[in-house]
Amino acid sequence: MGRKQTALLGQLSDIDLRLLRVFRAVAEAGGFSAAELKLNIGRSTISRHIKDLELRLGITLCHRGRSGFALTDEGQQIYQATLRLLASMDHFRGEVADVHKRMTGHITIGLFDKTASNPDSRIHKAIQTFDDLAPEVTMDIIVEPLNELESGVMEGRIQIAVIPSHRESSSLVYQHLFYEQMYLYCGAEHPLFQKDSRTVTVEDVRGTKYAGLGYHSPNMELSSELGWERDATVFDQEAIIHCLLSGRYVGYLPDHYAGSFERKGLIRPIAKDKYHYQCDFVAMHRISPKPSRVVETFWDCLQEAHQENN
Repeated sequence: MGRKQTALLGQLSDIDLRLLRVFRAVAEAGGFSAAELKLNIGRSTISRHIKDLELRLGITLCHRGRSGFALTDEGQQIYQATLRLLASMDHFRGEVADVHKRMTGHITIGLFDKTASNPDSRIHKAIQTFDDLAPEVTMDIIVEPLNELESGVMEGRIQIAVIPSHRESSSLVYQHLFYEQMYLYCGAEHPLFQKDSRTVTVEDVRGTKYAGLGYHSPNMELSSELGWERDATVFDQEAIIHCLLSGRYVGYLPDHYAGSFERKGLIRPIAKDKYHYQCDFVAMHRISPKPSRVVETFWDCLQEAHQENN
């Protein structure tokens, strides 16, 4: 950038934190214009704040111009560090609030996709109870792939996540919430759609294209056991539906999510007695540092809401 290289060292000022919050909003919005509404400040002011932060750090955080907005490699590293820093600040505020016996501050909840239609999921009830107990606490609810949720909890960006259980980390605490039933499906234009399930063979299934999740999960473990190679790699259930509707692939879906498509005659399960598995959905949070009172309260709300499933 042709500027003197400096580093953001020593004590952080309120101005530094404000600049970092602006940068986080811009990075998550994907540009200055898109961040205007979220920040409630003008684009020129946002641009000045980002320039000030770049001068403070001595690096270029993002490219902007006619070619579009994009974080630089250094900007991506600073963005991840910013998320960890601001998460630590939220944790500190929660600790202070604990001293005063008031629940204030912020909590970020991470969810695996397509859980709302599961009749055994009571996450909405937990949110309702938590809001009654802690009305001053603000909340972010994000939906991400399983591996992103796990890393988010481990890094402190996400305080509590709900995921399908697949492997456990010694640094996390887990609590069973509910189950999800998975079946293998194909679309109406697929060759197996009209075939009697009782006559479907292993060779029939292996002879077709398979759409599977591209990260470690119960889905990946099962397909590996069956010796299936992924012909389409996807990262959420919505993508699997599109593959099924194409008539070219088979793939696993939770029955509660697939139900609306099945009732319309768009997809159907294949040999349900052979191709199925059950997911155990769990909540998780970090062991250390000790969860704030806000996090513990939401954790208790999740357990209470799902008590009848346990």
